[in-house]
Amino acid sequence: MFTGIVEELGEIVAIEHDGDSAVLTIRGPLVTRDAVHGASIAVNGVCLTVVDVRGDTFTADAIRETLDRSSLGALGAGSRVNLERPVRLSDRLGGHLVQGHVDGVGEIISREPGERWDVVTISLPAHLSRYLVDKGSITVDGISLTVVEAGADRFSVALIPTTLSLTTLGRKEPGDPVNLEADVVAKYVERLIGDRAVGERLAGDPT
Repeated sequence: MFTGIVEELGEIVAIEHDGDSAVLTIRGPLVTRDAVHGASIAVNGVCLTVVDVRGDTFTADAIRETLDRSSLGALGAGSRVNLERPVRLSDRLGGHLVQGHVDGVGEIISREPGERWDVVTISLPAHLSRYLVDKGSITVDGISLTVVEAGADRFSVALIPTTLSLTTLGRKEPGDPVNLEADVVAKYVERLIGDRAVGERLAGDPT
C-alpha cells in the first residue's frame, strides 16, 4: 500500500524485453537504501517487486499485463519515473490510500501555467469517470492529486511548485501518457451499493 507522495524522481537505466515480459533497471538512490529482494516499489504508480539491488539501482520484472495496462511499456533508457516505497503502518497518510494497481492510462490534454502552479487537464477512460468527483482523489503516475473538475471524459488537477519540480508531471507535455488509479474507497462503495441493490431486488422478487 502506498500514499501517492512521491519520494524520489528516478531514472530508467535499461529495459530488456524478453518475449511477453521485460526487466526494468531503475536508478533511485533513496528508495534503494533499504530495498531488498521481494520488496515493493511503486514506479509511476505501478507496484513492482524488487528482484535485485545493486548500488543505487534495482531491477524489477514487468509482465505483458503490466506493460499493456500501464504506460511502462512506452518508457526507455533515460526516462524519469516517480518512485515511492510502501507506507509503514506507523507513517502519516499524507496523500490517500494507493494500491499501485493501475486502472487505466490517460493522456495529457493541456497545461495552463499560472503564477506559481499549473492546471493540467487529462483524458479519462470512460470506465473510470464514475469514480471521480470534484475535490476527490486520483492517482496520476503514482502522485496523489485532488481533482479540480471531473468530467465525463477528462479531469483537471492543479500542480503546486513542489509537484512540478519533484515529479514527472513537471515535465509531461500534451500527448504524453499517464497511469491512473481511482480512489479504492470509491470502488468499495460501488461494490457495496451494487451488492445491496441486487439483494433488495432478489428479496422483492415474488418468484
